[in-house]
Amino acid sequence: MTDRLEPLLKKMAVLGIDTFLVSDLHVIRWLTGFSGSNARVLLGGGRALFFTDYRYAEQVKQEVLNMEPVIIQSSFVNTFLEGGYLSGSKVAIQAEQVTVQEARQLEKKLSGVELVPVDGFFDEFRMIKTAQEIAAMKHSAAVSQQVLEEILPMISPEVTESDIAAEISYRHKRLGAEKDSFDPIVASGSHSALPHARPRPERFVPGSLIVIDIGCICNGYASDQTRTVALGKIPSEARRIYEITKDAQQFGIDSARPGMTGRELDALVRDYIGHHGYADCFGHGLGHGVGIEVHEKPRVGKSSDDFLSLQSVFTIEPGIYLPGKYGVRIEDTVVMHENGAEPFQTFTKELIEL
Repeated sequence: MTDRLEPLLKKMAVLGIDTFLVSDLHVIRWLTGFSGSNARVLLGGGRALFFTDYRYAEQVKQEVLNMEPVIIQSSFVNTFLEGGYLSGSKVAIQAEQVTVQEARQLEKKLSGVELVPVDGFFDEFRMIKTAQEIAAMKHSAAVSQQVLEEILPMISPEVTESDIAAEISYRHKRLGAEKDSFDPIVASGSHSALPHARPRPERFVPGSLIVIDIGCICNGYASDQTRTVALGKIPSEARRIYEITKDAQQFGIDSARPGMTGRELDALVRDYIGHHGYADCFGHGLGHGVGIEVHEKPRVGKSSDDFLSLQSVFTIEPGIYLPGKYGVRIEDTVVMHENGAEPFQTFTKELIEL
């Protein structure tokens, strides 16, 4: 991970930043591999310093190999001041992470230093994945796919959405995942028409569609995938929107090319769904980047100017939702190659009728 520091320091120099105070734990994990819950990083002055507390003193020796560790004895701010670590006249802080209270505390205690809020500084670097990162995400996807295969036979009128959601989380960990990358979505019947439904203690009803959206974190990297299945015989309209969504999702994968913007790919798939009469039933964006976080750049939506670059990783997840009736979403995570997008998931997209 040492090679990640050089382009960051070059960008800091271009922006006239002397020191960068990094407080986002996701960025810190991306930079260092540190998986703990309390840390800061200072870049600048010819050094890269990693700060954490005594609880992680041994863990740091194993995980943080590209920075000089500093074990703090008091607060981060006091440590920075007492050790004279915040050198230079311009200190950048992450605008999207640092609270107003923390910024005011720094301003109050620092003299002769200009705090510079910087937004999205690391995004352009995090969007381009290394071979190691891609391998980690493929592994996470494989774990979630195995969990999906295991839980589908459990679905019946005798169990609830919450039962299956709990099984997903348990089985992720049993197969070696650190945790879910987000709370699993298990939504059946009319509940499936809510894109971000929460699992309920409601039993599955025959003749309904069931949306299952799951992901996990393995070796620090996330997966994200959605399949929609049927419990018993479903109405012809439900089958129709399933087939349209499936074909739209595949059209999105086939259409993705390096250099496109997220807006362009979203528009192609959105037009496809609209052509089949369901333009008003696909309200969310087509996808999002995946990496250390399950939602990161590039965005793939109506207003996204993010480029789908080589080695970027993102989801393609169109959906059709008919309020009060049913909903369908099908999602893969893909990596962009020179000749197009490669899905991580291999689980069938043909309608499974349980």
